[in-house]
Amino acid sequence: MKLYGKNPVLERIRKDPGSIRKLYLQKRTDLSEIVKEAKKTGLKFESIDKKEMSSKAGDVHTQGVLAEVEEYSYAPFSEIVTDCIDNRAIPVFLDGITDPQNLGSIIRNLACLGGFSIVLPEYDSARVNETVLRVASGGENHVKIAMVANIATSIKKMKDKGIWIAGAVAEESRDISSTDLVFPMAAVVGSEGKGIRPGVMKQLDARLSIPMRGAPLSFNAGVAAALFCYEISRRR
Repeated sequence: MKLYGKNPVLERIRKDPGSIRKLYLQKRTDLSEIVKEAKKTGLKFESIDKKEMSSKAGDVHTQGVLAEVEEYSYAPFSEIVTDCIDNRAIPVFLDGITDPQNLGSIIRNLACLGGFSIVLPEYDSARVNETVLRVASGGENHVKIAMVANIATSIKKMKDKGIWIAGAVAEESRDISSTDLVFPMAAVVGSEGKGIRPGVMKQLDARLSIPMRGAPLSFNAGVAAALFCYEISRRR
């Protein structure tokens, strides 16, 4: 996999330099902070000209930085459950988020909020790829992400351990800002078009909505996840 851009590569150097196989820096570009961090970790890099960088990156805007990294390593679901029970991180199940841009945005936002993890279904979902990493802007280094075969079954396992499940639902729901939250908890966010699937909806302990006092439209999945999780974070 290729990782592009100053911030994504800088965060990777700081958090997981061992996952970087090769690092390319464009000549005559101010990359002093990356050079400093690379030297600090003993990571070697190759200086290349703009033409060679374009050849390696294609149409992607690299900001003069490109790293070849190992394939993304998903966290075990059991680790996500343990972190939740121990109140280290609230899992956010993403049901049907297929747009890599949305997934990358959610990862970045949850990294900024802190104290969250992500669970993706194996099918009908975006995976952590180069586009996701570019949009996440280094957030993947701060948020554990697991992938499971079946979200409904995985949620049921959490419920059996006493974890409360709240879903972001537009209709027939309660305002999250005026609802008591129960911890430890996990959240579920569905896709923009279909929302949370019926099989997953059955597992919810609470159907909560984000208050909207403006136009009768809808938030996109990335924004909805950020607002929903912000409210949860504020109330922990």
